[in-house]
Amino acid sequence: MKPTTLSRREFLERTSASLAAARVMPRGVAANGYPRTWAESGAGSGPASGPRVFPQPQEMNLSEGYFTLDAQTAILLPANPTAADQHLARFLTEELSDRYDLQLKNRPTGVFPENERSIVAGSIQNPLVKELCARRNLDVSAKSPGPEGYVLVADERSVLIAGSDERGAFYGLQSFRQMVEQGDQGLRVRACRIRDWPDKPFRGMKLYLPGRSNIPFFRRFVRDFMAQYKLNTLMMEMNACMRLDRHPELNAGWVEFARDTNWSRRNYPPGVPHEWEVNSSHQDTCDGGFLEKDEVAGLVHWARLHHIEVVPEIPSFTHAFYLLTRHKELGQAPGEKWPGTYCACNLKSYELLFDVMDEYMDVMKPKLVHAGHDEWFAPYGLGECCKDKDPGEVYGRDLAKIHDYLAKKGSKMAIWGDYLLEGVRGKGLRKRKAPDGFTYYAPGAMTPEQVKRLVPKDILIFNWFWSEEDKGEVQEALLDSFGFRQVYGNMEPDIHNYGERSKRATILGGAPSSWAATTEFNMGKDLLYSVLGCSGMLWSKQVMAQAELSALTQALMPETRRRLSGVTPPSETGDAVVPLDISAYFNMPQREPRFEIDLSGMQRGRVASGARVFELDGADSSEEKAAATVGTEGRDPNPFPPGLTGIKVGVDATSLVFLHACANAATNKEAFRLIWDFDDSADLLGWYEVVYEDGFLEIIPIRYGVNILEWNWGKQPAAGRYCYGADLVPCGPTGPGPITFLAFEWTNPRLGKVIQEIRMKGTTRFQGAVAGFENLFGEVIPSNAVILKALSYVKKRS
Repeated sequence: MKPTTLSRREFLERTSASLAAARVMPRGVAANGYPRTWAESGAGSGPASGPRVFPQPQEMNLSEGYFTLDAQTAILLPANPTAADQHLARFLTEELSDRYDLQLKNRPTGVFPENERSIVAGSIQNPLVKELCARRNLDVSAKSPGPEGYVLVADERSVLIAGSDERGAFYGLQSFRQMVEQGDQGLRVRACRIRDWPDKPFRGMKLYLPGRSNIPFFRRFVRDFMAQYKLNTLMMEMNACMRLDRHPELNAGWVEFARDTNWSRRNYPPGVPHEWEVNSSHQDTCDGGFLEKDEVAGLVHWARLHHIEVVPEIPSFTHAFYLLTRHKELGQAPGEKWPGTYCACNLKSYELLFDVMDEYMDVMKPKLVHAGHDEWFAPYGLGECCKDKDPGEVYGRDLAKIHDYLAKKGSKMAIWGDYLLEGVRGKGLRKRKAPDGFTYYAPGAMTPEQVKRLVPKDILIFNWFWSEEDKGEVQEALLDSFGFRQVYGNMEPDIHNYGERSKRATILGGAPSSWAATTEFNMGKDLLYSVLGCSGMLWSKQVMAQAELSALTQALMPETRRRLSGVTPPSETGDAVVPLDISAYFNMPQREPRFEIDLSGMQRGRVASGARVFELDGADSSEEKAAATVGTEGRDPNPFPPGLTGIKVGVDATSLVFLHACANAATNKEAFRLIWDFDDSADLLGWYEVVYEDGFLEIIPIRYGVNILEWNWGKQPAAGRYCYGADLVPCGPTGPGPITFLAFEWTNPRLGKVIQEIRMKGTTRFQGAVAGFENLFGEVIPSNAVILKALSYVKKRS
């Protein structure tokens, strides 16, 4: 079996390429680019006909009628509510108040009232829940539907959310919050009966510890994304990103290390002395800084409030840059500026590591610790300590030593599993050559005999080598034969043959990974497709066609963005949205053969995206000119001008809403490919200049996948391609194919100042991220164009 030398990130690159290549429109995608099930249930432009719950429940039956939510609706608690009962009631109260400005009262009672519209939520241990289940002959117990399962029954008089346990009740509430919709007479929930439970017990994701300024976003992400889509585990990489009382030098070293790497414009630190391979230093963890202990404890507490168990990843043996910044004498290879692998033959390495682990465990109190152990790329045998020792023996003893230490502390252990498999990492020492010609040897995997003899079998293995190309099914079967349990690490929704492979009893679940700083920008543009797809697979075995999943992701963006940003756009606060006539500035014909643009099927009159309305016709519109367009000058000549000026606004607007698209698909590469410049990992196609009456300018960047997509995205939404910051607006139900522009709303930071005009500019020979992992920018992007079809504004409140 041919081994692979891929890193985890290189593996992601290959799976991302396979996603990008899959552009087949499945039957489940409607003509407007939305999934049919969502277009028909209100995610597109039609009226809602049924509740939208994701992941898809195991059993769901709809009935006629609705449960109305208004000021007369009560949330009932038992006479002596538990902390879990109170938490559920408070969660629902805050959800309805924050999202819909509806304040429901919580009322303790010993008897269920017959003539009152009410909501009862809790585990089967809740007396009110138990009473209602008995009345309605509902089978809810610890075994049925089972761990984390729930039953949700809604009719015109009441809503019952009954969990097999506390987590089940919480997940029932997450389904309920997705079902709330705005009807003609106010808020309502469709009458239904749901019986639901998870397919896999481990439903997680991997993030970096957030920096201090991103803690509010992290909290929203946990509550309004992870919890809502029923994830229950958060693997959080820590490094030296919490104040360490025993080793404060590590905090100082971490900050210096992060600055040196980023300010040198590098994804990875310099591999002095020979620039040998150095990978995944993760200097953007905690934004290159560190938090206080009470801040870390607060994040763990917040996650657990939402039934998410935090697994600290404390990289050990490899990727230990944070540990060695001030202890370079412990590095495996002598002379490195920033060593990343400690010498496992030096007892002082463990004194340092266990001191750090102790502080994290004291603060976070984890049940499971992820100890890294992947990508052992450092030269082996250059130092005197391990020179004559078998690397497989060294690796195995290191695992056992850490495992036993964590066990004494009451914690289980997890690792990345690549060095347990010769089919992944090869056999023996592997010859490598540095760029300057220096030859060295890096270790391959342990032998099967060493794995069986040395590695404790209760270590949980994160399997990131699951692809078909890597013979993933063979590898996971081998791990199974060794006696390990495993989860799919770096999980993506395109796992080959997932339905059959997931039946293996030792596969407990999976976790997509974020390999960049935990920010709204990075998470919003990069991760939502993968996390949504995987949550559906892990909860209900729902494997969606890739284009359908892209369409679903895009359909969820308005609500997702509102929750993750914590901001309600001005257009949704009740003030009038007024279209502007910009047709006098149109300069692009309906058909532009150079870019294969065809807007001849675009509808006339008004279109809307929620409360945002646009006028597609204007006083100067004609059959000849279709939009205001500027060129993005790339590798080839561009037929469009590089800029347009003088698009008149002349009002004091609360926000501007652009209806725009680009000519062709561009690229939005993952943020970790350009760590020192996250913004430019998404292609910059141009910008808008907002010119005020006093001459001041505000610049609005136009980035692919951030706030714009191509005009025909709805025809075949490519796998993994969506836009976080703007909403899809179907504009062409007739003609040769769907025409889909995007509504992008920009809030005016200078209220009271008249916006005189808008200018459009295209970029010139922009270079973004590379496709791989080199420490440089990529090639000049292809030529493109930004197409502005309509412009509206939110009127000043009178």
